[in-house]
Amino acid sequence: MLPQDQTAAAGGNLEPFEVFRQEREGDPMRHGGSVVAPDLTLALHYAREMYARRGESLRLWVVRRADIVELDDKDLLNPPLDRSYKKPGGFVMRDKLARARERTGQAKRTASSGRPAPTGEGDSR
Repeated sequence: MLPQDQTAAAGGNLEPFEVFRQEREGDPMRHGGSVVAPDLTLALHYAREMYARRGESLRLWVVRRADIVELDDKDLLNPPLDRSYKKPGGFVMRDKLARARERTGQAKRTASSGRPAPTGEGDSR
């Protein structure tokens, strides 16, 4: 038994533990569910039985629910300045180029030849 588990085991009260799991190497940890146990050692055993018994999880994190801290400060979560230009996909040049080509009537040029790409019109197949 781990030292921090001795106090919980003495009282005999059950507490919830959250289980996070990783299915494959490189995947993010995702919330798998929760287990209720009197101490961390038993919570680890329960989590392994419920979320890794059949090899469906590569890695497990078991966290006492009381130890999870929620950040809900609106000032920290919503910055005052608009910085959407820093987000990936916020500035899509491809779409702007396609609209400009449509307005001017130019065809898209291929990278290898520098000639306009075939449009598919007049193909004699």
